[in-house]
Amino acid sequence: MSDPSLERLANATLLAPFPGATPPRWILEGLERGMSGVTLFAINGNVPGTTELAELTAALRGHADPLISIDEEGGDVTRLAHDTGSPYPGSAALGVLDDPAVTRRVYRSLGAELREVGVNLNFAPSADVNTADDNPIIGTRAFGSDPETVARHIAAAVAGLQEAGVAACAKHFPGHGATSQDSHLEIPTVDADLPLLERRDLVPFRAAIQAGVASVMTGHLRVPALTGDTPATLSHAAITGLLRGALGYTGPVVSDALDMRAASDAIGIPEASVRALLAGSDLLCLGSKEFEDSVRAIREHIVEAVRQGRLPGERLEEAAARVADLKAWLATAGSAEVDRAVGLEAARRAVRVTGTPSISSGPVVVEIQAPSNIAVGPVPWGFGPWVPDVVRVEAADADAPGLLERAHGRSLVIVVRDAHRYPGQRDLVTALLAARPDAVLVEMGVPVWRPEGAAYVATYGATRANARAAAEVIGLLEPVSGDALA
Repeated sequence: MSDPSLERLANATLLAPFPGATPPRWILEGLERGMSGVTLFAINGNVPGTTELAELTAALRGHADPLISIDEEGGDVTRLAHDTGSPYPGSAALGVLDDPAVTRRVYRSLGAELREVGVNLNFAPSADVNTADDNPIIGTRAFGSDPETVARHIAAAVAGLQEAGVAACAKHFPGHGATSQDSHLEIPTVDADLPLLERRDLVPFRAAIQAGVASVMTGHLRVPALTGDTPATLSHAAITGLLRGALGYTGPVVSDALDMRAASDAIGIPEASVRALLAGSDLLCLGSKEFEDSVRAIREHIVEAVRQGRLPGERLEEAAARVADLKAWLATAGSAEVDRAVGLEAARRAVRVTGTPSISSGPVVVEIQAPSNIAVGPVPWGFGPWVPDVVRVEAADADAPGLLERAHGRSLVIVVRDAHRYPGQRDLVTALLAARPDAVLVEMGVPVWRPEGAAYVATYGATRANARAAAEVIGLLEPVSGDALA
């Protein structure tokens, strides 16, 4: 026999995905039966445009008071601007600029855009301290490699989002910055003892908590000194012991997407859900493709775990209470105005130039493509919106002599993204620069590799704002006032 009250408690832990721009009936029924909310994904067709998104969220609110969550970092990871690239620079650029007041303005404006379309829980900002150059998943998503710098900007970002009436979510606890693996595909390891974790990775999370962050997201990474072989999302020591105990955090904890291999590959998503709740999570982000049948199986597994005595019912009650408190805060939260001009302003100030970039009219722009990780997704980047002659190439297939012939008698601009991570990119750039030492090299990822002697421009991100700012610096575009990204 079903137990409606127990099922409602299980529902209260779920943030479910769904396909399309119209909420299906099973989502609406789930909200009516106590499901806490939904997570929106561009890859699911949830965000075809701002008008459609506002209509979607209004339809959801017609049936309940849901949390409507999204992964909108405002930099290379964008859902609102997945078809154009974000009008705001990401964390790396803001960290290099190192003006917390600007970071606060950027996140306040981003929050205002989210609130306008009905989103009230944003899985941002990233509190990770990016200390591993070869990190495949964080990179420009972090405010930098210095814990204190990251902490300053985490506090500013949290304040900005929440001034706009959107709940912030500091991630990926206890810190994904020192990893060289992608947790979508495997369990990354942070090889740090507790003192190192304390003075490096935990500093920004302490700052977020002191700033009143509304939620914290766990990372699917193991810290042997803390979690053993268990990912933090499923670790009682990480969530209940460290985050709640040592750091004193009392708000809701959100799991990272449980469809990621690091969390559920060996045990399945329903069991990962139960273990995350046992560890101390309150809200379960299920992933992008866990639809009606999967959500039902997860809910039933949680209910059965309570009936078996594996999962205390009090743990679900505790989670539901924290979610209710978050919704109560959202009901009284303020609002803010969209300020898109700050995006281009910040991107311009973040550009760093080595040498003297100089181009003539009619340049050839060669953009060397880089793999896009799952978190970023297929978001456009580069100079395409403003430059007519852009040649996009894969390093492995590029014809260097052909590219040089095409640029004969014209200026050459070479654009890369995280070239330090891709030997093929570096080889191609080296060959092009050997023949054309007058070329300009633009790095739109983390600027680790810098060829000697080349005119070099670092944007610290590949957003639309970053690209426009770089185009102005090297003379492809004339600077204009205000927001010039349309």
